Amino acid sequence: MTTEQANERLAGDLKALMRDAEELMKATAGQAGEKLTEMRSRLAAAIESAKTTCHRMEEKTVAAAKVTDRTIREHPYESIGIAFGIGLLVGVLVARK
Repeated sequence: MTTEQANERLAGDLKALMRDAEELMKATAGQAGEKLTEMRSRLAAAIESAKTTCHRMEEKTVAAAKVTDRTIREHPYESIGIAFGIGLLVGVLVARK
């Protein structure tokens, strides 16, 4: 799994967690109690933090993709050679079994 794929998966998981947490807050909106109020405020802070983290991760993933694209465009033959070498190495390792 590449870093970009891991970031996308983590961002998806964070979004799902945020949706679930927001639904939980809506479901408990009518309930009162000091402990529940404290938990709701902590959950709201955690949701905001998760949103910020998710947004930053998306920005970093896009920036990394742009840098990779620019590097490949600046060095196309080197990129093809590296891809060929890695493919050859993987083929040799798979064939050894």
